[in-house]
Amino acid sequence: MTKKNLILVTNDDGLDSRGIASLVDTMEFLGEVVVVAPLEPQSGMSQAITVKQPLRVRKARLNGSISYAVNGTPADCVKLAFNRLLPRKPDLLVSGINHGSNSSTSVLYSGTMGAALEGCVNGIPSIGFSLISFDPKANFDMAKKFSQKIASKVLKYGLPLHTCLNVNYPDVSEKDIKGIRICRQTMGFWQEEFDRRTDPAGHEYYWLTGEYFNREPEATDTDEWALKNNYIAIVPLRTDLTCYSTIDLMKKWDF
Repeated sequence: MTKKNLILVTNDDGLDSRGIASLVDTMEFLGEVVVVAPLEPQSGMSQAITVKQPLRVRKARLNGSISYAVNGTPADCVKLAFNRLLPRKPDLLVSGINHGSNSSTSVLYSGTMGAALEGCVNGIPSIGFSLISFDPKANFDMAKKFSQKIASKVLKYGLPLHTCLNVNYPDVSEKDIKGIRICRQTMGFWQEEFDRRTDPAGHEYYWLTGEYFNREPEATDTDEWALKNNYIAIVPLRTDLTCYSTIDLMKKWDF
């Protein structure tokens, strides 16, 4: 008897989000699903881990799948799943479906991709999925269909060691999708602004705002270009952050 694929599902929007329910629903067609996700939203946590307080786990069910809510970060959830909660090493880790884009440099801050990178570090084929919509009533039907298709390809072909996928969907209907583009990450940056405000007690506080700037708006091989032109953008990422060309450059320095 062939053993079913074991699929770990997580996210950064929390166990109660519509995005993770959609992802669980579509992954259940590909294997046995176990969900380990944050108890509360953990956006912007990147690959942060909890070291100053204990982690607590609450067992639940989501769409019929065994589920665990953890009072920690997405990376905490993945570590705990690998070490304590899963019966064996998973065949696939999927994270999302995130509300909002994780393209370009947003990937550096993303809890969704932090979870995928944590799986990647541990040698598990991992994918992060994001839909470019913050609408609480966003339609995930298109993202569900393509997430299943992409995940099935990863299960079939695998991924190189220490490589994961960052998948972003434009917020359009399936009929408007032009296809899938394998892209590189756009070179861009966020220009942060901290809006100074005053609370009812007269105390000052700051609220983070900002604007994204694309450093290469004319490039046609990037995730930002793909998304703006109604393509699904897939960017392969590596956990090795070494800049090898700079190694060669620095060898010429006179230390």
